[in-house]
Amino acid sequence: MTEISDRVLEQYELVVGLEVHAQLSTQSKAFCSDSAAFGAMPNHHISMISIGHPGTLPFANERMVEYAVKMGLACGCEINPFNTFARKNYFYADLPRGYQITQDQQPICIGGSIPVRLSDGTQKDIAIHHIHMEDDAGKSIHDQHDTNSLIDLNRAGVPLLEIVSQPDMRSSEEAGQYLTEIRKLVRYLDICDGNMEEGSLRCDANISVRKRGATEYGNRCEVKNLNSIRNVQRAIEHEFLRQVAVIEDGGYISQNTLNFNADTGETSVLRSKEMANDYRYFPEPDLVPVSITPEYIARVKAGMSALPSELYQKYTTNLGLTDYDASVLTSDKELALFFEQLIQHTANYKSAANWMMGPVKSFLNEHNTSLVNSGLNPNDLADVITLVDSGKINNSVAAQKLFPALLKHSGKTVAELAEQLNLLISENSDDLQQFIQEALQKHPDKVKEYQKGKKGVLGLFMGEIMKRSKGKIDPQKTNQLLIKALENA
Repeated sequence: MTEISDRVLEQYELVVGLEVHAQLSTQSKAFCSDSAAFGAMPNHHISMISIGHPGTLPFANERMVEYAVKMGLACGCEINPFNTFARKNYFYADLPRGYQITQDQQPICIGGSIPVRLSDGTQKDIAIHHIHMEDDAGKSIHDQHDTNSLIDLNRAGVPLLEIVSQPDMRSSEEAGQYLTEIRKLVRYLDICDGNMEEGSLRCDANISVRKRGATEYGNRCEVKNLNSIRNVQRAIEHEFLRQVAVIEDGGYISQNTLNFNADTGETSVLRSKEMANDYRYFPEPDLVPVSITPEYIARVKAGMSALPSELYQKYTTNLGLTDYDASVLTSDKELALFFEQLIQHTANYKSAANWMMGPVKSFLNEHNTSLVNSGLNPNDLADVITLVDSGKINNSVAAQKLFPALLKHSGKTVAELAEQLNLLISENSDDLQQFIQEALQKHPDKVKEYQKGKKGVLGLFMGEIMKRSKGKIDPQKTNQLLIKALENA
């Protein structure tokens, strides 16, 4: 690819729209009762309906409709009260009916937006064109036989939501953040597990370029089936450079469907881009329209838990947490729900956030487990925070010794455990004074340095005192007594 100077690149604007396919976490498929579970032996979750035998009749999965409404409400969409289905005709080996059941003229969700927050602090709303329901195709497997491709139809008929954005994104970072927010939303709503590596969240990227200031869009290329957020960003970055190079060389951007090679970071042509008329959409004759009433929408909305954007606003506005704290806490639903329970038992929200982002997350990562499986109780963690706040235990000792002991589930209360482990701060001021004097006597040269104005040696003395006391000191009180001792030495 021709090397393009930054000066030339700055003359062009990137335009990106994403089509995100979320595989819904329903027990059965979109239009029949076959299991939609992931991981079965090939072609075990199929029936005459899902493999398209003539004369079989589909019927709509009620849970699919509910999940679509949830996603629409979460994105601020208008919910279409009258929904019809259509046949989208194309011929792949893993599409047994020869058509996909989808929505064409009347999608279930219209409009709406996804807010994204960029690394420079900028906030932007990415507009959604629509969200529609459809069923998935099967899977072609090309690496398990020397000469033949194999077909697994377990996925054929699994319900999908396709979330189609407007071409509102102007950088790979915006696209990455948009996809991150969608993954977070579907997990909070419990409608999709969001696992891109298993294919339950997939993305097609429509990418074009135009001269800055232009109002007309350039010809777009669609990069298919991107299976990670990073690969979405890499494909966008590569296509921007490729398309600019083609235009600068006097070429023309053909409207093609592209494949992305994750090893090389490059795209290649799969086929010429299909247009709507290529699919010969027509109304699905075997499915009746789905009517959605205001009462139904109200019931679905009443059953929805707090969304990440709502929790973020609560944490930064009501609880006084930083943007960073709120972002980390709301990045994972399990973490956020546990934090919600934790703050029912403590008003020290900052300390609670620090514990969640520090010792708790570290433990979960180190042991590759979840909060549910850890058995950690929000009330117990609140009791640890209370012990620290009351000056009865040092924060670092609580994190390093009390917290791990708590996770072993001894059946004792936090206070009983701290006392049994001899972790509580000693109230004997004579012991503390002795630790301070021993530290000063061990480092007489550092005492002189402090008295000459080198205040940085305080940390050395505090470390020595901490070691001698086995952490059973009040750092603030000790620091004050240490300074007094140094000044009088």
